[in-house]
Amino acid sequence: MAIGVWVSLTLYFVLMIAIGFYAWRKSTASSEEYMLGGRNLPPSVAALSAGASDMSGWLLLGLPGALFASGLVQAWIGIGLLVGALVNWIVVAPRLREQTERYDNSLTIPEFLANRFPSRAFALRTVSAIIVVVFFAVYTASGLVAGGKLFSSAFSGLISVGGVSDYSVGIWLTLGIVLTYTVIGGFLAVSLTDFVQGCIMMIALVLMPAVVLFGSGGGGFTQASETLATVDPNYLSWTHGLTLVGFLSAVTWGLGYFGQPHIIVRFMAVRSVKDVSVARNIGMTWMTISLIGAVCLGVFGRAYAVRNGLDVKDAETIFIILADLLFNPLITGFLYAALLAAIMSTISSQLLVSSSSLTEDFYRLFLHTKASERESVFIGRICVLLVGIAAAIIAGNPDSKVLGLVSHAWAGFGAAFGPLIILSLTWKRMSGSGAVAGLVVGAITVIAWIQLGWNSSFLGGPGVYEILPGFIASWLAIYLVSLGTQSTGEFREINTR
Repeated sequence: MAIGVWVSLTLYFVLMIAIGFYAWRKSTASSEEYMLGGRNLPPSVAALSAGASDMSGWLLLGLPGALFASGLVQAWIGIGLLVGALVNWIVVAPRLREQTERYDNSLTIPEFLANRFPSRAFALRTVSAIIVVVFFAVYTASGLVAGGKLFSSAFSGLISVGGVSDYSVGIWLTLGIVLTYTVIGGFLAVSLTDFVQGCIMMIALVLMPAVVLFGSGGGGFTQASETLATVDPNYLSWTHGLTLVGFLSAVTWGLGYFGQPHIIVRFMAVRSVKDVSVARNIGMTWMTISLIGAVCLGVFGRAYAVRNGLDVKDAETIFIILADLLFNPLITGFLYAALLAAIMSTISSQLLVSSSSLTEDFYRLFLHTKASERESVFIGRICVLLVGIAAAIIAGNPDSKVLGLVSHAWAGFGAAFGPLIILSLTWKRMSGSGAVAGLVVGAITVIAWIQLGWNSSFLGGPGVYEILPGFIASWLAIYLVSLGTQSTGEFREINTR
C-alpha cells in the first residue's frame, strides 16, 4: 500500500481527534453542553451534521452497491429519502427546536416525550430509551461493518495482527477513533467533525463519478449506456420489474426520517428557530448533490467494471475498488477518508444519542436521581464506550450486509418514533397512553415483520419493507388510543401547558 494513502488517512485521523480536543476545551462542562452543544449550533453545522450522521457508509457502499447490482430502479430509495428529509425539515425541525426547550429544556427525545406527556412519563422514558439503545446497537454495527469492509478490501493482508483478520482490525480501529473524539468532546465534537466529514463526502461523490465516467477507460455517457445495455437492456429503466409493493417499499424509506433520534437531535441543537430554514436549505442542497453522486457512482461504476473486466465480488465495495484503481495514492487516501467520514459521522452520533438515553433516562431516572452535572457527563462517556463495544460484537460477522443492517434499524426507529414525533408536535388531542401505544406497536410490528420473513416475501409475492406496516400500525395505535382517553384526566393534564 502506497505511503500516500497512509499520509492522507493519518492526517484525517489527527484532524478528527484534534476537533475532539477543541470541543472538550470549549463545551463539555454540563449535560446540555455535552449532549446538545449548548443548543448553539450554527445552521451550516447543524445541516451538514444532520446529513452526515444520516447517510453513513450506506451512501458510499450500500446505495451504490444496490444500483451496481440491480440498476437504476434502485434509485427510488434515494428519491424517497430526499422527499422524507425535506418534509422532516419543514414539519419537525422548527417545532422540535421550540418545544424541546419549552418543555423543561428536554435534552433527549425520551425526556421530551416524558415532559410532553407527564402522566405516562415513566413508561415513555423507559420504553423509548430501550428502543433507542437496542436499535442503535444494530445501526452502529452497520457502520462498523462498513469500516471492516473498507480495511479488509483496501488493506488486505497488511493490517492483520496476531491472526486477527483485516476485517476485525478495521472494526476496532474505526471504533477506536470514533470513541476518542466522541468521549472527549461530546455533541460539539460530533457536530463539528460531521461538518468536516460532510464536506469530504460530497467532494468525493462529485469527484469519483466524474473520473469514472470521463477519465481513462470511462468512455462518457454514450459508451456507458451502450455497455450497460449489453449487461441488461433494462438496466437504466426506472420502472422495469417495479411492482407497486416494490415501489412502496423503496420510497417509504423516507418515512424513517421522522423517527431517527440521531438526526432530529440536530434540530434540537440548532442556534434558534429562525436558523432552521437556513439549515434546511443547506442540508437539502448537500443531500441532493450527494445522492445524485451515489447513484451515478453505482451506475457508471458498473459500466466501467464491465468495460475494463473488473471482478467485483461484493457490489458494496465498488467505491473502494475504484478509489484504489483510478487515483493517485494521496487522492485514494482522501477517498478512503471520505468513506470513513460517512461511517464515523453516523457512528459517533448514534453512540452519543444512545449514551444520552442511558444517562438521562436510566441512570438519572433509576440509579441516581440527584446526579451532578459532572457525574452525568462522566457516566455519559462510560455509556459511549459500552454501546460501542456492544456494536463491535454485533458487527463481528464479515458477511453482514451494510444495507440490510441499516434497513432494519432505520425501520425500527421510523415506525416506533416517526408517528409519535409528528403527532406529539402537531396534534393537541394526543394523549400519553396513545404515545406509549404507538411506541410499542411500531417497534413490535417491525420486529415481528422481520421475524416472519414478510420483508422478503409477503403473501407469495415480493416482500414489503417493514417500515410501512410499522408506521401505519403505530399511527393508528396513537390515534385510536388517544381518542379513547379524551375524556380522562390524563388528556386534560397534558394539554394545559
